[in-house]
Amino acid sequence: SIATIFEFPKEEKRRVKRTKRFKVDTNPERFPIDDAASCRQIRGLICSDWGAIPTNPATTILAQQFARHFAVGRTHGDALGWTLDRQTNIITDLNGVTSSASPSLAQWQEWLAARAASACRARGARYVAGSAKLGPGHDNLKGAHGNNLGWFYGPDLDTGGLEKYQARQSRTWTATCKKTVRRNR
Repeated sequence: SIATIFEFPKEEKRRVKRTKRFKVDTNPERFPIDDAASCRQIRGLICSDWGAIPTNPATTILAQQFARHFAVGRTHGDALGWTLDRQTNIITDLNGVTSSASPSLAQWQEWLAARAASACRARGARYVAGSAKLGPGHDNLKGAHGNNLGWFYGPDLDTGGLEKYQARQSRTWTATCKKTVRRNR
Protein backbone atom coordinates (compact mmCIF):
# COMPACT_ATOMS: atom_id res chain seq x y z
CA SER A 1 0.00 0.00 0.00
CA ILE A 2 1.00 3.59 -0.45
CA ALA A 3 1.04 4.15 3.35
CA THR A 4 3.63 1.41 3.76
CA ILE A 5 5.84 2.77 1.03
CA PHE A 6 6.14 6.18 2.73
CA GLU A 7 6.48 4.85 6.28
CA PHE A 8 9.86 5.76 7.74
CA PRO A 9 11.23 3.99 10.77
CA LYS A 10 11.41 6.15 13.85
CA GLU A 11 14.91 6.91 14.99
CA GLU A 12 15.69 5.33 18.31
CA LYS A 13 16.36 7.74 21.11
CA ARG A 14 19.87 7.41 22.41
CA ARG A 15 20.86 8.24 25.93
CA VAL A 16 23.95 10.38 26.10
CA LYS A 17 26.18 10.62 29.16
CA ARG A 18 28.14 13.76 29.76
CA THR A 19 30.42 14.57 32.66
CA LYS A 20 30.03 18.07 33.96
CA ARG A 21 32.71 19.62 36.18
CA PHE A 22 32.18 22.63 38.38
CA LYS A 23 33.92 24.47 41.22
CA VAL A 24 32.80 24.80 44.81
CA ASP A 25 34.51 27.28 47.09
CA THR A 26 34.40 29.69 49.98
CA ASN A 27 34.96 33.28 49.06
CA PRO A 28 35.46 35.75 51.92
CA GLU A 29 34.32 38.59 49.65
CA ARG A 30 30.83 37.01 49.43
CA PHE A 31 30.54 36.28 53.13
CA PRO A 32 31.36 39.38 55.17
CA ILE A 33 32.77 38.35 58.52
CA ASP A 34 33.11 40.42 61.64
CA ASP A 35 34.90 39.66 64.91
CA ALA A 36 31.66 38.41 66.45
CA ALA A 37 31.13 35.77 63.75
CA SER A 38 31.89 32.14 64.41
CA CYS A 39 33.15 29.47 62.08
CA ARG A 40 29.72 27.78 62.03
CA GLN A 41 28.06 30.95 60.74
CA ILE A 42 30.23 31.15 57.64
CA ARG A 43 29.15 28.62 55.01
CA GLY A 44 31.94 26.23 54.09
CA LEU A 45 34.78 27.88 56.01
CA ILE A 46 37.24 25.46 57.64
CA CYS A 47 38.44 26.34 61.14
CA SER A 48 40.85 24.91 63.67
CA ASP A 49 39.82 24.15 67.23
CA TRP A 50 40.03 26.91 69.81
CA GLY A 51 43.51 27.31 71.29
CA ALA A 52 44.11 27.32 75.03
CA ILE A 53 43.33 30.50 76.94
CA PRO A 54 46.67 32.16 77.68
CA THR A 55 47.41 33.85 80.97
CA ASN A 56 47.63 37.47 82.07
CA PRO A 57 48.03 39.90 79.13
CA ALA A 58 46.79 43.27 80.36
CA THR A 59 45.39 44.71 77.09
CA THR A 60 43.09 43.42 74.35
CA ILE A 61 45.85 43.63 71.73
CA LEU A 62 48.30 41.66 73.85
CA ALA A 63 45.60 39.18 74.86
CA GLN A 64 44.76 38.51 71.20
CA GLN A 65 48.44 38.19 70.26
CA PHE A 66 48.95 35.67 73.05
CA ALA A 67 45.77 33.85 72.00
CA ARG A 68 47.10 33.53 68.41
CA HIS A 69 50.39 32.29 69.85
CA PHE A 70 48.65 29.57 71.86
CA ALA A 71 46.24 28.68 69.05
CA VAL A 72 49.09 27.46 66.82
CA GLY A 73 50.68 25.48 69.64
CA ARG A 74 53.43 27.90 70.69
CA THR A 75 53.07 27.65 74.43
CA HIS A 76 56.52 28.97 75.30
CA GLY A 77 58.55 32.07 74.59
CA ASP A 78 57.44 35.48 73.44
CA ALA A 79 54.15 35.71 71.54
CA LEU A 80 55.40 38.63 69.49
CA GLY A 81 57.61 38.71 66.44
CA TRP A 82 56.79 35.47 64.62
CA THR A 83 55.24 34.76 61.25
CA LEU A 84 53.08 31.90 60.04
CA ASP A 85 53.44 30.76 56.41
CA ARG A 86 50.03 29.45 55.27
CA GLN A 87 51.45 27.48 52.33
CA THR A 88 53.84 25.42 54.44
CA ASN A 89 52.23 25.87 57.89
CA ILE A 90 55.67 26.76 59.25
CA ILE A 91 56.23 29.28 62.04
CA THR A 92 59.39 31.42 61.97
CA ASP A 93 60.43 33.48 64.98
CA LEU A 94 62.59 36.62 65.11
CA ASN A 95 65.75 34.52 65.38
CA GLY A 96 64.91 32.54 62.24
CA VAL A 97 64.03 29.38 64.19
CA THR A 98 61.26 27.41 62.47
CA SER A 99 58.68 24.96 63.77
CA SER A 100 55.43 23.42 62.54
CA ALA A 101 52.13 25.01 63.49
CA SER A 102 49.30 23.01 64.94
CA PRO A 103 47.05 21.88 63.30
CA SER A 104 49.46 20.43 60.78
CA LEU A 105 49.12 20.95 57.04
CA ALA A 106 48.03 17.29 56.76
CA GLN A 107 45.17 17.95 59.21
CA TRP A 108 44.03 21.02 57.24
CA GLN A 109 44.10 18.90 54.04
CA GLU A 110 42.07 16.14 55.72
CA TRP A 111 39.41 18.64 56.88
CA LEU A 112 39.43 20.20 53.41
CA ALA A 113 38.84 16.88 51.61
CA ALA A 114 35.93 16.06 53.95
CA ARG A 115 34.37 19.53 53.51
CA ALA A 116 34.79 19.43 49.71
CA ALA A 117 33.28 15.92 49.46
CA SER A 118 30.32 17.07 51.54
CA ALA A 119 29.80 20.20 49.40
CA CYS A 120 29.88 18.10 46.20
CA ARG A 121 27.45 15.52 47.62
CA ALA A 122 25.04 18.32 48.56
CA ARG A 123 24.98 19.27 44.86
CA GLY A 124 24.47 15.68 43.68
CA ALA A 125 28.05 15.29 42.50
CA ARG A 126 31.31 13.61 43.47
CA TYR A 127 34.48 15.29 44.70
CA VAL A 128 37.39 15.08 42.24
CA ALA A 129 40.17 13.65 44.42
CA GLY A 130 43.19 15.92 44.72
CA SER A 131 41.44 18.98 43.28
CA ALA A 132 40.94 20.80 46.58
CA LYS A 133 43.24 23.69 47.44
CA LEU A 134 43.52 25.57 50.71
CA GLY A 135 43.28 29.34 50.55
CA PRO A 136 44.04 32.15 52.97
CA GLY A 137 42.13 32.94 56.14
CA HIS A 138 38.71 34.57 56.00
CA ASP A 139 39.86 38.16 56.45
CA ASN A 140 42.03 40.53 54.47
CA LEU A 141 43.70 42.03 57.53
CA LYS A 142 47.44 42.06 57.99
CA GLY A 143 47.86 40.84 61.53
CA ALA A 144 50.96 40.99 63.67
CA HIS A 145 51.90 37.55 62.37
CA GLY A 146 51.18 37.79 58.64
CA ASN A 147 48.52 38.45 55.99
CA ASN A 148 45.12 36.76 55.68
CA LEU A 149 45.55 34.50 58.68
CA GLY A 150 41.85 34.51 59.50
CA TRP A 151 41.66 34.70 63.28
CA PHE A 152 38.45 34.42 65.33
CA TYR A 153 38.52 35.42 69.01
CA GLY A 154 36.36 34.44 71.93
CA PRO A 155 35.20 34.24 74.58
CA ASP A 156 36.50 37.43 76.17
CA LEU A 157 37.12 36.43 79.75
CA ASP A 158 37.79 39.39 82.00
CA THR A 159 39.25 38.04 85.21
CA GLY A 160 40.39 40.60 87.73
CA GLY A 161 41.27 43.24 85.14
CA LEU A 162 43.24 40.83 82.95
CA GLU A 163 41.77 40.12 79.51
CA LYS A 164 41.97 36.60 78.15
CA TYR A 165 41.00 35.32 74.72
CA GLN A 166 40.93 32.09 72.82
CA ALA A 167 41.79 32.13 69.13
CA ARG A 168 41.08 29.87 66.18
CA GLN A 169 42.27 29.96 62.59
CA SER A 170 40.14 29.83 59.45
CA ARG A 171 40.93 28.76 55.90
CA THR A 172 39.08 29.36 52.65
CA TRP A 173 39.24 26.72 49.90
CA THR A 174 38.29 25.66 46.37
CA ALA A 175 37.58 22.21 44.95
CA THR A 176 36.20 20.60 41.80
CA CYS A 177 33.12 18.37 41.66
CA LYS A 178 31.97 16.17 38.82
CA LYS A 179 28.51 15.03 37.93
CA THR A 180 27.37 12.62 35.21
CA VAL A 181 24.38 13.99 33.32
CA ARG A 182 22.28 11.64 31.17
CA ARG A 183 19.85 12.93 28.60
CA ASN A 184 18.03 11.70 25.50
CA ARG A 185 19.33 12.72 22.15
